[in-house]
Amino acid sequence: MIIDAHTHLGNFDLFGTSLDLEGLVKILDEYNIEKAVVSALPNDLTRRAVEKYPERLFGLVRVNPYDNDSVDLIREAIVDWGFNGIKLNPLFNNYVPDNLIVHPIMEEAKRHSVPVLIHSGHPPWSLPWSFERLAANFPEVTIIMAHMGHGHIIYINGALDVAEDHKNIYVDTAGMTMHSKIKEAVERLGKERVMYGSDLPLGHPAWEIPKVKVSGLEEKLLDRVLYENAQMVYKLDS
Repeated sequence: MIIDAHTHLGNFDLFGTSLDLEGLVKILDEYNIEKAVVSALPNDLTRRAVEKYPERLFGLVRVNPYDNDSVDLIREAIVDWGFNGIKLNPLFNNYVPDNLIVHPIMEEAKRHSVPVLIHSGHPPWSLPWSFERLAANFPEVTIIMAHMGHGHIIYINGALDVAEDHKNIYVDTAGMTMHSKIKEAVERLGKERVMYGSDLPLGHPAWEIPKVKVSGLEEKLLDRVLYENAQMVYKLDS
């Protein structure tokens, strides 16, 4: 079984791609993916997706810490819409993860016991080292470092170094370019802290799933990465 812990809905004009709800479900069916964690702008796209497929799609509320209503939006999404976590993208909104403006978001995540998925891997806003103080200041909050540092070996190694030092930092594999680093991540961080993700529609299960499967992990650990860890972190059974 597979859970995709990192997918998107909507238009991505900058990247020349888009994905609507039925297109997402079609891809999940094609690759035998049982469940997916979804975020989108506007958040209403995610809300409608979760309402239509409540047993299959699980929402993250996308917020910008600069917005005055971000905390209220989180509360509404978690309490009223049944979302399972929070998504932040420092690269698009121009802040670093350890900026003080992120603290109210983290306090709200702590209040509701939900994880926070944060984009990583691109200078100047989302380098792995900028996660350190945030993780130290909020040890009770699970932080998922999306993309595990992304495409550059320096950032990938940095992501693993930072996560190794902070037990509340998890990683997902979406868009991370080196299959061998998945096994290294499991060995260094533990079997519970690495999750498969595709980054749909910016990535695709066609290559993201094989990347995990050829990483050198034994079958039981593959199950952790491809399914069990996302189930646990995002509380998909509750």
